[in-house]
Amino acid sequence: MPAHKYDAHVASAQRTIRMERDAIAELEARIDEGFIHACELLLGVRGRVIVTGMGKSGHIASKIAATLASTGTPAFYVHPAEASHGDIGMITLDDAVIALSNSGRSPEVITLLPLLKRLGIPLVSMTGNPGSPLAEASDAHLNTGVETEACPLNLAPTSSTTTALVMGDALAIALLEARGFTAEDFAFSHPGGTLGKKLLLKVEDIMLTGAAIPKVTATTRLGEALMEISRKGLGMTTVTGPSDVLLGIFTDGDLRRALDADIDVRNTPIGGLMTCGAKTIAPNLLAAEALRIMEEHKITALVVQRGEQMVGVVHLMNLLHAGIA
Repeated sequence: MPAHKYDAHVASAQRTIRMERDAIAELEARIDEGFIHACELLLGVRGRVIVTGMGKSGHIASKIAATLASTGTPAFYVHPAEASHGDIGMITLDDAVIALSNSGRSPEVITLLPLLKRLGIPLVSMTGNPGSPLAEASDAHLNTGVETEACPLNLAPTSSTTTALVMGDALAIALLEARGFTAEDFAFSHPGGTLGKKLLLKVEDIMLTGAAIPKVTATTRLGEALMEISRKGLGMTTVTGPSDVLLGIFTDGDLRRALDADIDVRNTPIGGLMTCGAKTIAPNLLAAEALRIMEEHKITALVVQRGEQMVGVVHLMNLLHAGIA
């Protein structure tokens, strides 16, 4: 590629980023009483927040609705044209509406205003024109206007959609903090994501139980214990007493020490070779905590105890399969 074309591409991209950055910077001074009023209106809603917009504003509105919904404010997107043909029935007296239109004059959105006024529900608007019909009809208006679009023709919505998106994020996060929304609340909205798994999945959900647990008694001969380790495939075995009370653990490290001591592999009881006690975890703790303990102590398995009773074993492979590690 000729150098002058390469330079033109870079200059165009940098100009766009610079213009959108400057447009976002101007929003900070617009976080005023109107923004506060919008937050209070939305915090007082008993139902859901319906976000609407046409064209590119519609795409931004859909994303804002998704962000609100995932951060503690029940919300969904309604297409304004569809709302005029029946979908207005999705809006109830307990709801509120956020309407986006850069011009504040989008016909499909303006058509909804008499219907929304008849419902008597809160209306928050985001426009680039505080004197527009939409802005003036709103209970709270958020100014997302820009001097010029990043598009060199000043036609394609670019800077204006960016500022609307950022204002939506600002609104969602302000509501999140006002509600005291926590990381665990976020996890419940994202059960399939990594964060959701880390904050929801407990040790008891993934631990090995019953016959899958490598387990011998203190009188078990070393040779038999090695067979148990081989059968269960965890590189270790627990050593238990009556009622599955944990006495200790035998690992490959214990085996190396036993071999160095030149003991009788067939006949030596495991009780004299095991490591007394073990790193343990309770079944109701988070699986992520099990991973933290394993990493801290550089081990690959934890014994799961409820009180003094051993109830399971959690191995690093269990965490990997669950998407925690």
